[in-house]
Amino acid sequence: MQALSALNIESELSYAYLHAVAAKAGFACEVAGRHSDSNGIDATLTAWGPFVGGGFLQEVDLKIQLKATVATPVDHGDTLSYFFKGRKQYDDLRSQEVATPRLLVVLFLPAAQDQWLSCSAEQLMLRRCAYWVSLRGAPALATDTGGTVQLPKAQAFTDQALTRLVTRLSQRDIPLYGASS
Repeated sequence: MQALSALNIESELSYAYLHAVAAKAGFACEVAGRHSDSNGIDATLTAWGPFVGGGFLQEVDLKIQLKATVATPVDHGDTLSYFFKGRKQYDDLRSQEVATPRLLVVLFLPAAQDQWLSCSAEQLMLRRCAYWVSLRGAPALATDTGGTVQLPKAQAFTDQALTRLVTRLSQRDIPLYGASS
């Protein structure tokens, strides 16, 4: 039996991070099938209201594109840079012509693989953090190879942030790229 490559492990850890955050927030997390995956969707989250301070929607779905990287992001003060490879998935995420909001969630892992995850009788620890961004309304890429995306440091992908986001979505307030969280 062959071991997973480092890239596959990074990817699996991004799914684990997503599932853990969604579970803590009390939301359903479903891994996408191949049709959704080929359209840039790795998972769908569903949250049910009523949402504290929320709007009129009592069920909110959110589609997620996951990325994981060991590359150290460039820190611009308020944002972190991530190079998004490929035009099609980027265009799918930036589309304003979809009913269900979509997010890019990027997990930044330590460079050393032995630091990614540790387990003990007292804790399961996944090191570093994921950040989210809506690419809805983002500019088109200049090349087919990809482009740099700015992830606001204020948008760490936590259970509290996810709860605030779905509350916002329950009011039909869909975040746009480059707008404040």
